[in-house]
Amino acid sequence: MPTSKHWADSYVEKTVSAEAAIGKIQSGQRVFIGSGCGEPQELVKALVAKANSFSGLEILRLLTLETVSFAAIADRTKDTSLNVRSIYLGSTRSEAISRHKRFITPMNMSDVPMLFSTRKLPINVAMIQVSPPDDFGWMSLGISVDVTLAAARAADLVIAQINPRMPRVMGQSFLHVNYVDVFVEHEEPILSVPYTNDPSEADQLIGKHIARVIEDGSTLQIGLDAASQATLQALSNKTDLGVHSQFLTDDIMQLYARGNITNQRKGFNDGKMVASMAVGSEDLYEFLNDNPAVDFHPSDYVNDPFVISRHNRMVSLNVAHSMDLTGQMAAEARLSSRFAGISGIADFVRGARRSPGGKSILMIRSTSQNEDGSIRSNIVPHLQDDVVLVPRGDVHFVASEYGIVNLFGKSLQERVIAMISLAHPDFREELFKESKELGLIGTERTLGEAVKAIYPVKLEEVLDLDGQRVTIRPSKPVDERRIQEHYYTLPKEDVLSRFFCQKSHFTRTDVEARSHTDYVNALSLVAVTGEFGFGKIVGVAEMMRLRGANMAEVAFSVGRDLQGKGLGKIFLRKLAEAARENGLAGLMAFTSPGNKGMIKLFQTLPYKVQKRLEDGDLVLTCKFEDVI
Repeated sequence: MPTSKHWADSYVEKTVSAEAAIGKIQSGQRVFIGSGCGEPQELVKALVAKANSFSGLEILRLLTLETVSFAAIADRTKDTSLNVRSIYLGSTRSEAISRHKRFITPMNMSDVPMLFSTRKLPINVAMIQVSPPDDFGWMSLGISVDVTLAAARAADLVIAQINPRMPRVMGQSFLHVNYVDVFVEHEEPILSVPYTNDPSEADQLIGKHIARVIEDGSTLQIGLDAASQATLQALSNKTDLGVHSQFLTDDIMQLYARGNITNQRKGFNDGKMVASMAVGSEDLYEFLNDNPAVDFHPSDYVNDPFVISRHNRMVSLNVAHSMDLTGQMAAEARLSSRFAGISGIADFVRGARRSPGGKSILMIRSTSQNEDGSIRSNIVPHLQDDVVLVPRGDVHFVASEYGIVNLFGKSLQERVIAMISLAHPDFREELFKESKELGLIGTERTLGEAVKAIYPVKLEEVLDLDGQRVTIRPSKPVDERRIQEHYYTLPKEDVLSRFFCQKSHFTRTDVEARSHTDYVNALSLVAVTGEFGFGKIVGVAEMMRLRGANMAEVAFSVGRDLQGKGLGKIFLRKLAEAARENGLAGLMAFTSPGNKGMIKLFQTLPYKVQKRLEDGDLVLTCKFEDVI
């Protein structure tokens, strides 16, 4: 409680040793310990040293990498000396967590401060770490505001470790000396995670896929996993990015230093990077100290879906431990992340979806390694022992090293095809078989050559055709319905030109041949306009290796609105480049002798074009060795 004394006198009187401070804690009380890298290590050591003298003590904390295992003490004393309550919302499959799952309290981060402030979960003692008081008696919680501020305000007894190394972070991070009961002065290094800039190949591929759907001016929330950091590194060509995130990390600092992050187009809290916790290196903590570009707020603000949704183009980036074929997502704390941060994912997924132009993106590595060195698929038919953190209805974008898909608005059958396209090729056939057994996909369906296909990202290109943004890319299994719609919208004369007959039905078999390709012996390119995952296919170009010849046959169809704008020329150039790279000798096309457009198109290639008539059709041929 505040007193009438001058704060400096009060501070001196309330300063004691760590042992004396811990001596004020009584058996049967609930003790909150400051979260994340803000853990007051000296106080924790003193508490552990006296652990055997307590009975019925409850330790309350977020699930983080513990400098001391209170769970081990609880195990040793059979919970009589102390018990543990860990706030964590995620899977408990990993051995370290599974052994102590009885201690877990599953909650969203946005709800935790209210749990303390309403005293639905009374806190008797809060052990926190703060910066030294300024000239007015205000101390900063520094890198760990999240739920720590709420705990300090709600606790009956507040014990603060004063550490000169704790950065003074701006925003709603301050606590006055008069509201603290006991001070312990002790300088020690703040818990840190050394910065490494060496993501795996899979993480880098995931990052590149995601970077393609993040626009300039987006506001980002980033998890702690290596895939999240690889994604940030892939954003080095983006401009005017903003940050509203549970965590600040070294990679965010690097993007800010390079000018990629300006926070000027957030639409809410413009000019400020907003977070509730920092996890990173000592360089990051130095960057945060007295930095007016950074505001830290408690979790009931930062993680509030309503607050999140107020930002322009809010993008949440989080990592899934496993996902099922319908899109349900499970997450898990990983040793590689050092700190879990799982409890905030659901808040940001829902908030980002409601943001103007917002996106929720889940990243998943297609496989994990078992203890015996074998690999297992992280995309599974159905989640069994995992906790469903994000239900299928909340899942939008999903990315693995094999591509990125948008599940929003898709049927279960469409979701299954999309998720299998993200799985490791070694597991796709089995996943497809099991999806049929589960009734998630028709028994007549087939993956065809796509079962082993690796999506060729390098063939993607975004163009401006007469003021219209058009993406040209290889087709995917999820394009099946949209390719079908494209064919049905073609004028009769274009159908005749493309299929050499007045075809009026375009069956699933017709479309699968163009969407389920291996990208080597068969390749289809599509031109797409509109939003990713909901765009309209306005053109299709196909290439298929001819049996018995080292040549590929090509064919095109372009919607009426984009005819005459150079799309066919772009299609043909990209097909020729892909054919050469795949070792083919050349291209050929069948057309009618009067199709001057196709003849002229073929002649735009830098190769000699041969013409011949065959059964009334004109055959155009070019070989890559015959350069003009």
